Amino acid sequence: MTAKTNMNHKQRTVSPKPRKASKAASKSMPKSKFRRIMANLFRTFIILFLLGVGWIIYIQWKVQVAPDQDLPKQVDVGIVLGASLRQDIPSPGLQERLDLAVNLYKQGKFKQLIVSGGLDHNGSKLTEAEGMRDYLIKKGLPAKSILIEPRATSTYENLLFSKQIMDEQGLVSSIIVTHSYHGSRSLDIAESIGLKDPLVSSIDSEVLFMPYHEARETLAYTKWIWTKLLLKVGI
Repeated sequence: MTAKTNMNHKQRTVSPKPRKASKAASKSMPKSKFRRIMANLFRTFIILFLLGVGWIIYIQWKVQVAPDQDLPKQVDVGIVLGASLRQDIPSPGLQERLDLAVNLYKQGKFKQLIVSGGLDHNGSKLTEAEGMRDYLIKKGLPAKSILIEPRATSTYENLLFSKQIMDEQGLVSSIIVTHSYHGSRSLDIAESIGLKDPLVSSIDSEVLFMPYHEARETLAYTKWIWTKLLLKVGI
């Protein structure tokens, strides 16, 4: 009985050893799981970062490469996309667009213009369209040749509301007048809203700080792509 008891006692004293091993294993498992999670997060971050860089490069390529289109002898209307006024006078950048429109008008590319742009929130009393009209009249264009679209607050609305005027007036063909960095997005919007064979005539700016406007255009183009997707699915 004594020997048997001693043997049972020895078995009881050595039995906890495997438990110590299992505790060590259980402690190591959370660390390995944590490493796997961090590795997956790092890979995901790298993939998203590369996708983001690729998207920025693609959009900047679109921004830098303005539409290169041969203009016909004449179209029904020119559409001048608005920009800010300063004390109810077109800003230097907007004047560049308007001066291009004046040159195209004098070349006979169109006999009517639509100037598009709503009210700025900078103290202006005139809408962008009204300020643009006044500038063009001072440049010698007849008032009856200028149609104003005074509601738009974005490029999408510039073109959408201008198309509504075109439909009302029976105008079909058009040349969109804007800056080069803005040309690709403007053309994409014009095609998306259903303008028939839209054309873009653009100008490189000599007065705008282009790094700012090109960077801003990257965000604006991205927003437009998202808006276009929502429009396609009916949202």
